[in-house]
Amino acid sequence: MTQLDVLYRYGVPPTEPAVAAIARLREVYGVRKLEFNESEKTVRIEYDATRLTEPVVHQLLRRAGLDVVETMPMFEPPAPPPPAEVPAS
Repeated sequence: MTQLDVLYRYGVPPTEPAVAAIARLREVYGVRKLEFNESEKTVRIEYDATRLTEPVVHQLLRRAGLDVVETMPMFEPPAPPPPAEVPAS
């Protein structure tokens, strides 16, 4: 089993029927966890990559009625190292 997480930002908050449909996604074989962050308008999904792919997870959310706007990075990339100083001759 290979567990992966994907983070999506949504636009319009989900309607009550959409929330019910999204809750049923937990029954999909391979979906392990769903977490909503209403203040940041994001949903994080943990899934088994041996069963599902990221495009399939995205499509499941869209079909459930969630207004997915973009895929977000899970973490900030590290800052580039400062430029090396050239020693004075």
